[in-house]
Amino acid sequence: MRWLIIVLVASLSWSAWALDLQQAKQQGLVGEQLNGLVGVVQGGGAVAAVANDINRKRLASYQYIAQRTGTSLTVVQRRAGQLNVERTQSGHYIQLADGSWRKK
Repeated sequence: MRWLIIVLVASLSWSAWALDLQQAKQQGLVGEQLNGLVGVVQGGGAVAAVANDINRKRLASYQYIAQRTGTSLTVVQRRAGQLNVERTQSGHYIQLADGSWRKK
């Protein structure tokens, strides 16, 4: 049940921000992190603003899931991060455990 909720919210979050997020990913400006958030790979204030907006919305969803399922926010973020990294298209950036970025 918990995984279903995470998958549904992650799917909703991808579609809600697909245009801006997708463009930023295609340009190599942002990538998926293991904590379920988007990280800035390269770029300035506008890129950071897009990432911050996406992350604010993702965190709200993750907090809702954590409260609803009685799971910690950290666990929800970790699971969402795994799903997001798995779903990342080839050629887009993902962040490795050591903090470095690489194209998938």
